[in-house]
Amino acid sequence: MPCLLLVVVALLVAVATTTVAADAPAANIALPGCESKCGSVDIPYPFGTTPDCYHRPGFLVTCNSSNNGHEPKLFLGSGLGDERQVLHISVQNSTVLISSKVWFFNVCNTTMTPITVLPAGRPYVLSAAWNRLVHTGCGFNASSWTPPEADDRPFNTCSSSCPEDTPQKIRHGRCDGYGCCEVPIPTGGLTSFRAQFRWTGKMRTAGCSSSNSTTSSRWIAADASVVAVAREWWHDGNNRFMLKMSLLAVGHASGIVIPAILDWAFDNSSTCEEAAQGSHYVCISKHSECVNSAVGSAHGYVCRCQRGYQGNPYVRDGCERPRNGRRLRAGIIFAAGVGIGMCLLIVVFGIIFATKKLKAKKMREHFFKQNRGLLLQQLVDKDIAERMIFSLEELEATHRFDKARILGGGGHGTVYKGILSNQHVVAIKRSKLVIQREIDGFINEVAILSQINHRNVVKLFGCCLETEVPLLVFEFIQNGTLYAHLHVDSPLSIPWKDRIRIAFEISSSLAYLHSEASISIVHRDIKTSNILIDGHLTAKVSDFGASRGLAIDQTGVTTAVQGTYGYLDPEYFYTKRLTEKSDVYSYGVILVELLTRKKPTADMSFDGVSLVAYFMLLLSKERLSEILDPQVIEEGKHDEVMQVAGIAALCLQMKGDDRPTMRHVEMRLQGIQSSKNSFQENVEVIKMENVEDNITTRRYSMEREILSSTTLPR
Repeated sequence: MPCLLLVVVALLVAVATTTVAADAPAANIALPGCESKCGSVDIPYPFGTTPDCYHRPGFLVTCNSSNNGHEPKLFLGSGLGDERQVLHISVQNSTVLISSKVWFFNVCNTTMTPITVLPAGRPYVLSAAWNRLVHTGCGFNASSWTPPEADDRPFNTCSSSCPEDTPQKIRHGRCDGYGCCEVPIPTGGLTSFRAQFRWTGKMRTAGCSSSNSTTSSRWIAADASVVAVAREWWHDGNNRFMLKMSLLAVGHASGIVIPAILDWAFDNSSTCEEAAQGSHYVCISKHSECVNSAVGSAHGYVCRCQRGYQGNPYVRDGCERPRNGRRLRAGIIFAAGVGIGMCLLIVVFGIIFATKKLKAKKMREHFFKQNRGLLLQQLVDKDIAERMIFSLEELEATHRFDKARILGGGGHGTVYKGILSNQHVVAIKRSKLVIQREIDGFINEVAILSQINHRNVVKLFGCCLETEVPLLVFEFIQNGTLYAHLHVDSPLSIPWKDRIRIAFEISSSLAYLHSEASISIVHRDIKTSNILIDGHLTAKVSDFGASRGLAIDQTGVTTAVQGTYGYLDPEYFYTKRLTEKSDVYSYGVILVELLTRKKPTADMSFDGVSLVAYFMLLLSKERLSEILDPQVIEEGKHDEVMQVAGIAALCLQMKGDDRPTMRHVEMRLQGIQSSKNSFQENVEVIKMENVEDNITTRRYSMEREILSSTTLPR
């Protein structure tokens, strides 16, 4: 449908641009050697200005060129006496447009007055289809009668009155009896008629005499009536005729031109069949045809050009194809070609677009089947896959993977900010690399998080499985990562009391993962950049792409090493055996980071020792203040700081069996927050974890661990 409309518009434009000259008359409109124009008016045969140039005397016209330097004017007849000016001649409609005459009456004149519109014996009659008789004045009843030589009968009557608001009525209404009235021209070929006025208003007879002189402007202005023959459409536009009639009523008739239309025909009462047998048949042009004159107009016949031709049918070769016909056809062909070409272009682009859409749809279906299968293999509850699935269209509409919406990223993907259709703000995680390891990692993250419900673990809303690597949809945590809050270019960072609370929240979430989920879950990549902070500085553990589940009866699993340098468990690195204690070691590194505000992956001491090794060395030599964050020293109580440092040291033991469980760490941190226990009272904790009582022996063990940790790959 749009293509069809496009072609139609193109054709209309072609027609509009090539038919400007279509209404122009053919060049051959008059007989050879005859005048064909007077001023701006064309003179087509059968009309003419000189002998042998017009058909018969009734078609004689006169061009008056002595018009005081103005444009010449054309008149019917010889131009002498009471002739009518010709404004336009139409061969096609068999009409002549003339300037109409205006007649005046007054209150003293009540007799039947003959009005001659046209001289008798001419081939013209008033067009009943185009003209009206218009009476203007106040307080009269006007009757129009046929001439006595006809049937002498009234053919129309109308009345006019003038209430106080007549001027407004005349200017803004139709000629409907307020100040004027109008009647149609009767059918039958009228050339003259009689008019009679009967005054119905208060007559002003003062000044009337026995004569019918119309020189007294006193009563002309009061009760005068004007009769005119006017072209019907002329006075319909904003009632301009009414305004001119008002001027006439007050004696300003000079210069007013009121057009009227005359019909003309050949051989009165003859039909086309009869005329074709005679010697004066005038339809002589090729491609012309004869038409019987319409009832009610001039009787006889007229000629016209056949369909598809234009010009003058009364002269030889006067009917011809429109001069712009070829141009029009060429324009139509060109426009049609342009329209069809544009349609084809639209169709081609439409096919390409549809093909791409179809291909994309098939790819989405393929990935959905593939990823859903992988997901169902990982999930314990198979129904979760159905409840958590988002469409790609919904996710693309919310963020379109715009770089300006990137929230962060890590080893397992980039995180974008998105807004769902319900205006819910979410975080959308997308893999960086399209490799099977990343696909497995994303599927694994869905499987893990679908079974977790903890206030300190980021919530997974669902996933999109219609891409090669699934997209994960998380709750939006607006305040960034713990790493970003700690490592700022400012002397002050997170207050000490909030650091203890955050440490407790992280331990609580890890204890839940290790012991309270349906299966034991090892995060395997615990670090400050994977800890999100919300608007209340509440910690949320995120990024479970590397996580592994352990059965209840399993203590560990041998697997490829994954994690981040600086946080990676040395025992796991050397043995490739993953246990819950691997997360405990990484958590110990986070505690060191909270205490020192130094980066485990970048900050080294002057001799190149790792942050963890340097921390353990200073703790064993009771010089921990050398590495502590000044804000911690200023805000934290000494015993609280040393208790947290002691817990960190326990978590960082080289052997996993020597490290405490996350449940035990959670309990100790909860105790630090809620009690005023001294550092000495917490020494029992160290004894409970099999740490040697002899400080020399413990210092020696720490130094041994430091030396061992310096051999880890960087």
